[in-house]
Amino acid sequence: MDKENFDEEFKKLWDETPVSNSDNDKEACWKQFHSKTFAPKKKKTKPWRYYAAAAVLLFVLIGSGIFFNNKPQQENIILAENVIENTSSKIKFVVLPDDSKVELSPNSKITYGHNFALNRKIEVDGLVYFKVKKDKQHPFQVFCNETTTTVLGTSFTVNETEDEKVTVELYEGSVQMNVKGQNQKWILKPGEKFTYGNQTASVTEFSRFIDFDNQKLSEVSQYIEENYGYKVILPKENLDQKITIRINKKEDLKTIVQLISEMYNLNFEINEDLKQITFQ
Repeated sequence: MDKENFDEEFKKLWDETPVSNSDNDKEACWKQFHSKTFAPKKKKTKPWRYYAAAAVLLFVLIGSGIFFNNKPQQENIILAENVIENTSSKIKFVVLPDDSKVELSPNSKITYGHNFALNRKIEVDGLVYFKVKKDKQHPFQVFCNETTTTVLGTSFTVNETEDEKVTVELYEGSVQMNVKGQNQKWILKPGEKFTYGNQTASVTEFSRFIDFDNQKLSEVSQYIEENYGYKVILPKENLDQKITIRINKKEDLKTIVQLISEMYNLNFEINEDLKQITFQ
């Protein structure tokens, strides 16, 4: 098209009156244009397995304690969940969850966690005797003041005095002693006593036996009552009989009773409810 014809056609279009449309037509056109131009993007639907896997992962993370928690978890040495205290004037006998046996002297206390059978850690205040059940997979640890006594299976006493001095007396087996802040270790043998106080540790010997040399049988009965908490009833004819015997200070009561029974040809009955031993 030449320039003259182009100018003529352009002038016609310029002078032409536009066709008038109704408001409804305008609205319809606008909606059609908007729906095509600004159509929302379709979301990709993820399979249900994706959401199930995500839910399981979230549960695992929360259950393991690492969800929203970047702090390293610290092991609790002692969980004060179980506290047993002896407020009486007599020895208190306790069997721990791992079947270890404990004798609490008056004004003594032990503290341990609910998972004790797997985490055998226990805290002591006062004088306490332990007869530990052997378990190589789970060492038995006693914490008293700044000392730690570690054993696998043995019998020993731990005593903390009012001036915060700690003594450990070993009757059977072997124990390892540690003091907080010190690298040195002490291995005790039966008959040895570990003492710690004023930041000083020492190991000495002690007598783990009591000897009755030609003494009355009634004196042995009195010893049993004072140290085991059982009243002993003997036939009158046996009260003044003499006996010579050496007893481990932490010997099982039944062993002592059986020994007396065999030596004097006596039968015996132990009443646990009354804490009474009757020979006849």
